[in-house]
Amino acid sequence: MQSDLIAKAHDFLATSVSNDRREHSENPDDPATVQAMQIALYIPKSEQPARNDLLVATAQAVVGVCLAPEAISDEIWHSHLEQWYGHLIRKVARRGRNKAWDDVQALAGVTTSFGSARVRAFIPSAVSEVPAEIKKLQIQGTDVHEGGEAHFHPELPTIAVDASLQMTAGKAAAQVGHASMLFAASLPTDQAVAWAQAGFPLNVVEMQGEDYHNFISHEDAVLVRDAGFTEVAPDSITVAARPGTLTA
Repeated sequence: MQSDLIAKAHDFLATSVSNDRREHSENPDDPATVQAMQIALYIPKSEQPARNDLLVATAQAVVGVCLAPEAISDEIWHSHLEQWYGHLIRKVARRGRNKAWDDVQALAGVTTSFGSARVRAFIPSAVSEVPAEIKKLQIQGTDVHEGGEAHFHPELPTIAVDASLQMTAGKAAAQVGHASMLFAASLPTDQAVAWAQAGFPLNVVEMQGEDYHNFISHEDAVLVRDAGFTEVAPDSITVAARPGTLTA
């Protein structure tokens, strides 16, 4: 039953989104068309999470919302995704800690943990309708120290981040989240279901120069071109995802 719902959620995702942002639109004069997924990054004052852990956990949380059984079985979850898929795929990363972090756990979404990091991605909504509990989370202060060691597993899907862009952790988190959902959409349904049931294992690697160019030039790379609202120039290829042997 769960696998059937995940398969239907994948079909919903794959037929609704595109890696070309120009195929979607929004009207600033109509607030209902400005849709975004809010993402809470757990960043306490003490013992901040490692940046790589935070990026992996975010990628898993975002795709987890898209391929959750609730994307089909829950009418509200489904309708919120449908509205978001039909417009620009915005994401907003926020800092969560203490009671404010605890309070948002009751809202519809998916929490993931990876290494030192915890992240919760919520079902998207119009930016004018963000729940009050989420609004209390700070948009500023989402950057973290490098810290920690990234463990690379060649059999897993990999998301590469263009390190030359020097994105904050919050900006990079939104980008890898976009990559994970577009990557899932590009998979055959049976592979997407298997990936979901395994908990969306993946690598995130930050690289630049020739290494990054070679990665994004591969024919199987799923590219994310940024709209340029914050930090980077429009149409920058901020991140890209490629399959490992798990999904080959």
